[in-house]
Amino acid sequence: MARMPQEHLDARRRQILDAARRCFARDGFHATSMQDLLGEAGLSAGAVYRYFRGKDDIVDAIAAEALAEVTAAFDAPDDTDLPPLDGIVDLVLGTETPPLATSTESARLLVQIWTEALRSPALAARLGEVLASTRGMLGRWAERHRERGLLPTDVPAEQVADVLIALVHGFLVRRAVYGDADADAFRNGLRALLS
Repeated sequence: MARMPQEHLDARRRQILDAARRCFARDGFHATSMQDLLGEAGLSAGAVYRYFRGKDDIVDAIAAEALAEVTAAFDAPDDTDLPPLDGIVDLVLGTETPPLATSTESARLLVQIWTEALRSPALAARLGEVLASTRGMLGRWAERHRERGLLPTDVPAEQVADVLIALVHGFLVRRAVYGDADADAFRNGLRALLS
């Protein structure tokens, strides 16, 4: 049997994950069956099972990709390019390389990943790592703002980070559930609160 080129294997895996992402965003992890995934991907069961042992493996892969997108959005700025605190909005909702939050479908997927962490200890641990990393970066960011006199010194930087994270989570939930969250309006409201 001839070996498939790696590019073909990668493209097929991507096809499966893209189809799964669409199904999960539309119907949720638990309401989506393997038959739904196969139909969306236009593939046979054998083709899908060559890459994944089952739906849980696909859910894990989708969650890993989504969390990698979130982590990438929060790469720490260096000291020479320290944006304002309300710049967190642009990290998450930016237009250059937008992560998950840019569409209702993507926000729905992220919220489902959070809820899946309630039943999956491994996913909960990974989410905890992402949250700790994000909180640490935002805390350092807030601390540098405090050092420059832009934030009060009586509130720990980690508490500022927690509030910024909660605001973004709230935006994502609103977009996921109601679909009407406007990124520009959110930016404007956050900037008004932080001014």
